Amino acid sequence: MRRKRRKPVSDINVVPYIDVMLVLLIIFMVTAPLMNLGVELDLPQANANPLDTPEDPVVVSVDSAGDLFLTIKGEREAIDIEGLTTKIGAFVRNNPKVPVLVGGDRNVSYGRVYEAMVALQAAGAPRVGLMADPLPADGNKK
Repeated sequence: MRRKRRKPVSDINVVPYIDVMLVLLIIFMVTAPLMNLGVELDLPQANANPLDTPEDPVVVSVDSAGDLFLTIKGEREAIDIEGLTTKIGAFVRNNPKVPVLVGGDRNVSYGRVYEAMVALQAAGAPRVGLMADPLPADGNKK
């Protein structure tokens, strides 16, 4: 009597991979809503190009002492957080597509720049960006 030889089975058991995938899916579904905390920003890409906007942007500057300055259509004035929210809210209602830029001094506290961005978001600014100086041609930082 002759025995039949069994051929090797070349199927992959994918059940463990499906289990891992489902666990990862659940983890991402639970953690995704937690990642939306903070201020919404329109940050520039790594190879940032200058803005090409039809209108002059509104610029909020924070100097090294933490004082706020608002520049609208070339006119610069010192302003506080409440005044910033009021003025930007009124300006954005009349000009909804105007970009709003925040420029913070290198030595100012991050918290002060963050307060300005929160005030701009509360005022209803649809697009808020951060300003920076371009690197010199040799690529070295100052």
